[in-house]
Amino acid sequence: MTGTPPVGPPVDAPRDAPVDVVCLGESMVTFLPYRPGRLADVPAFTRTIGGAESNVACALAAAGHRTTWVSRVGADGFGDHLVEAIAGYGVDTSAVQRDPLRPTGVYFRTATDRAADAHEVVYYRAGSAASAMSPRTVGYGDVDAGRVLHLSGVTAALSEDCLALMRALTAPRAGRPLVSFDVNFRPGLWRDGTAGAVLLELARGADLVFVGEDEAREAWGLAGPEAVRAALPEPAVLVVKRGAAGAAVFERRPAAEPGVESAARSRPAGEAVTFVPAPRVDVVAPVGAGDAFAAGFLSATLRGLDVKNRIRHGHLMAAAALTVPGDLGVPAGRARADRLAGLDDAAWETLHLGPGWTGEDQEVRTP
Repeated sequence: MTGTPPVGPPVDAPRDAPVDVVCLGESMVTFLPYRPGRLADVPAFTRTIGGAESNVACALAAAGHRTTWVSRVGADGFGDHLVEAIAGYGVDTSAVQRDPLRPTGVYFRTATDRAADAHEVVYYRAGSAASAMSPRTVGYGDVDAGRVLHLSGVTAALSEDCLALMRALTAPRAGRPLVSFDVNFRPGLWRDGTAGAVLLELARGADLVFVGEDEAREAWGLAGPEAVRAALPEPAVLVVKRGAAGAAVFERRPAAEPGVESAARSRPAGEAVTFVPAPRVDVVAPVGAGDAFAAGFLSATLRGLDVKNRIRHGHLMAAAALTVPGDLGVPAGRARADRLAGLDDAAWETLHLGPGWTGEDQEVRTP
């Protein structure tokens, strides 16, 4: 996350409004180099923040939703910075615990493309405050406070205690909100060969699952959205992200139109598969797009939009992240996003988004 966040909650999310989404997971202070090159050669860095779940919380808050971030940070300056920066986006951070014995996690990365061979990421998160999250330290009162609970597979990799917490949160229980789970497979965090089995187990316990086609191939050896759905029949909604090509959504159709809380519990009456291509995007930095897509999809879900519009809003939020240097871009205003998401198929398929496209005075290009 970079740039100056908006101060306080969005104007259309009054302080007494119910919580839409609770996001649980670790955020870290991120150090980005001033120029490209090996970490060994970079003389200076700028401090930002990053974390899959807090990225989703911040993007949703910027889009007008009431969000809460649940986590642990150290009783240190970096912890202060994380809490203040995330709260600055309008996210409720009152459930964040301070750990006097463990530090806030940090990481460094190079300025080059994450897919490039020269890209380097160095984490200093072992033994972090967030790794001490467990069923003993996180109360259900905090995580069940929203209409949706958003989790990711990163948390499960942090420690045995974190894995136990993830298993508890994805298990059936009375009063459980809709559970959204982003697989977020990070090979560098898994050292014991259990990643595939653990992530599949957690995904099967969720109501809404996001997974990249590349992640499914690497973690589970699955090729193509249909194979992913065959391995994950349990979630009511499965979103398979296909990068620049678009996204496919498998959705069990209930007998009656549900509210967001009851969607996963309704009696299935068949399944629909919807594919929506992604718009063309002039990428500034390929970071944060997956988190932004999840935020856009969740936002549209909370608003009761149909699946095609949910996917399009996911693509638009991802494009906002892809066209800025950091993890989190300022999303388009709701009216502008709705207008673009409502384009006819021919116009949508010629949509071309570049840096600054989210501004109301910016033209959107077509070939």
